[in-house]
Amino acid sequence: MCTAATLKALDYYIGRNLDYEFSYGEQIVITPRNYLFKFRHKEYLKQHYAIIGMAHVVDDIPLYYDACNEKGLGIAGLNFVNNAYYHPIKQDKNNIASFELIWWLLAKCTNVDEVITELNNMNICNDAFSDKLPPSQLHWLISDGKKDIVVEAMIDGIKIYENHAHVLTNNPPFDKMLFKLNDYMSLSNKQPENTFGKELELEYYSRGMGGLGLPGDLSSASRFVKAAFIRSNIIAKDNEEDSVSQFFHILTSVEQQEGCCEVEKDKYEYTIYSSCMNLNKGIYYYKTYNNHQIMAVDMYHEDLNSHNIICYPMEDKCKITYQN
Repeated sequence: MCTAATLKALDYYIGRNLDYEFSYGEQIVITPRNYLFKFRHKEYLKQHYAIIGMAHVVDDIPLYYDACNEKGLGIAGLNFVNNAYYHPIKQDKNNIASFELIWWLLAKCTNVDEVITELNNMNICNDAFSDKLPPSQLHWLISDGKKDIVVEAMIDGIKIYENHAHVLTNNPPFDKMLFKLNDYMSLSNKQPENTFGKELELEYYSRGMGGLGLPGDLSSASRFVKAAFIRSNIIAKDNEEDSVSQFFHILTSVEQQEGCCEVEKDKYEYTIYSSCMNLNKGIYYYKTYNNHQIMAVDMYHEDLNSHNIICYPMEDKCKITYQN
């Protein structure tokens, strides 16, 4: 499945682990301001904000998994299987297909409040991109550096939650996931005190015992708790390199190793890539399962007024630097 997070350090960052059993050949894709977005049920957009993110490109169309725009708004879509529900067309709503949602919001919105306004009049509809690409069951973490929200399209409508945990994984729905954190309120980055019983002379025998009980399995609920704890306690840095490094440490703490999560015989879910987007500078950082070196694509190094998408394939080959 997947884990996403945000972090305030030197700038504001949003990113995610993409956990799945195979890759679609994702690429880092920059959509310039004059690329023609063709929507199924809305007028085409000829001019819009520039976007950078990770996408599967089909017929020159970027199907974004996670992305941000030049105004500092970022979105990550994560699996939400058996809970996500997309309705048929509704005549009294703006009908946006699920695969169009990231395009629509990043093309038009500058902040989370504008996103909420759009969502309040939206129907996320059940159009398939193609016969081979049916609608993916997703929910979304959205941030502008000032506010984080989670958006879930369910059978009884679109739910919008303010996200003070600043992380998102998969199931169950976000309100139930957030409530689960109550079970772990005693965890601490400090060593524990003996509250078990005054008559017992108990003392810690190892560093890190304030975190006893922190989940370590690969389930979405456990990854949510662990990522939220680490994100809440990790020390933010005051330069770009260290800020990005800290962000990837959050994601590394909940990454999946190939072989540990079997989804069917001889097929295993693993962390295909991890991403970190600087919302202030429009830089997309990533590393892959095989390539642990942090790579970067800067949207402002491209012509953002052009009409054609710019694609950079992920560099997935292991890079080892010899010092002798």
